[in-house]
Amino acid sequence: MIVAIDGPAGVGKSSIASAIAREMNYFNLNSGNFYRAVSLLLLRSNLSFQDEKKAVELAKQTEMEIRENRLYMNGEDVEDELHSDAVDKIVAQVSAIVPIRHIVNDKLRNISHTLDLVAEGRDMTTVVFPQAEVKVFLDASPEIRAERRFKQGVSDLDYEDILEGIRQRDVIDRNKEEGSLIISEDALYLDTSALTLEQVCEKVTGKIKELN
Repeated sequence: MIVAIDGPAGVGKSSIASAIAREMNYFNLNSGNFYRAVSLLLLRSNLSFQDEKKAVELAKQTEMEIRENRLYMNGEDVEDELHSDAVDKIVAQVSAIVPIRHIVNDKLRNISHTLDLVAEGRDMTTVVFPQAEVKVFLDASPEIRAERRFKQGVSDLDYEDILEGIRQRDVIDRNKEEGSLIISEDALYLDTSALTLEQVCEKVTGKIKELN
């Protein structure tokens, strides 16, 4: 079974997908980390995402795999470097490059062939896994999402800067040439603004159990 979860930046997709995967004993597939890995690679290589030809070529040559729910790039565990402020600053632009989306989507689909999984991202329900048995769209206001991210303490930015970054990310995500953030017609829509993680997970796992 494939459970596909979409939603904007900071809505809690990763935490919710991880919790659901643990409860259901499914594989947790975080699509955003693949784009973050490409972004990290560009930063390390001193390449700009604006040089799309070189960025795409670099992505093609890069091996990415998941081992024990951690992302490895060319054999190196880079999981702990994927959520830096520097990566956050460019990942939306990197993920908007269409050939890079194709490269990442192929990797995601290859992983899904033999697994029950929870996949989360921006276009899991609409582009990558339109055949998913369970589709979910998580939402919350930009202010709520910025507050959550600020309280996580993973960024050196203050609340206002995080909020502005989220608003900019929303504009980019909703206006991508391919893989833009939209709500699939057959997705379960959940506004998580007033819900706890446990309440969201209960609603999604309930949907999964209905089909099992």
